[in-house]
Amino acid sequence: MSDLNINPEKTKNILVEFLHTDIQAAGFHRAVVGLSGGIDSTVSCFLAVSALGKKNVLGIRMPYKTSSRESLDHAQLVIDQLGIESKTIEITPMVEPLIEKFPEMDAFRKGNIMARERMIVLYDQSAASKGLVIGTGNKTEIILGYTTLFGDSACALNPIGDLYKTQVRQLAGYLGVPDVIIQKPPSADLWKGQTDEGEMGITYESVDRLFFMLVEQGKTVDDCLAAGFTRDFIGSVFSRARRNRFKRALSPIASLSGKPLNEAIFDQEIR
Repeated sequence: MSDLNINPEKTKNILVEFLHTDIQAAGFHRAVVGLSGGIDSTVSCFLAVSALGKKNVLGIRMPYKTSSRESLDHAQLVIDQLGIESKTIEITPMVEPLIEKFPEMDAFRKGNIMARERMIVLYDQSAASKGLVIGTGNKTEIILGYTTLFGDSACALNPIGDLYKTQVRQLAGYLGVPDVIIQKPPSADLWKGQTDEGEMGITYESVDRLFFMLVEQGKTVDDCLAAGFTRDFIGSVFSRARRNRFKRALSPIASLSGKPLNEAIFDQEIR
């Protein structure tokens, strides 16, 4: 790619093959997707259906008491369009007992609790339905760390994690995702009126252009300044990416043996 534009047909084929191959290799045939009504979870669900067939995908809506009606309705649009099995599991009675114990709790802490409770639900339904949990985080969110560890970042495999947010939108249009989902402001719907861009104070379009220059094209900060990005903007993005670096790596394990685990050990043939 010379810019952020993707070949949507080729991209879809690669991601569908990825899902089909890796799920089968793990010994599974089904998938579980948490449907928020947003574009990322919708695209992941569309890809899962293409890879496994609609009978093998379970979509789950997990509203909290402050969740918008729009989010539920848009998730239902996806369920109806794809014809998949679905469940709606209210998380309010699950998270309220913890939230009520800490009256001073701010929206950030509450949002993390909701995100992690939703993943508890998804992994329980994964076990019940014998399907793997499909990830819904895009590359922009992953680099920025705009995600909850062991919450929305948790999954068995992620088909869209190497696509920037603007690229997810391109793929969504090709897949036939409803326009109302593609066009609405991205939101985790963790509290009333919350939007991703409003919370972060940056736009996905500008961040994606910066990341593409730095990551894919190997440009320097000086190159980005020459392209019109301000020092303050680059600094704020870098600060967020550095601060959340720990979210992009496995938890460090103190080494005593000096022998890291070699997974190839278990691929040996037993005669």
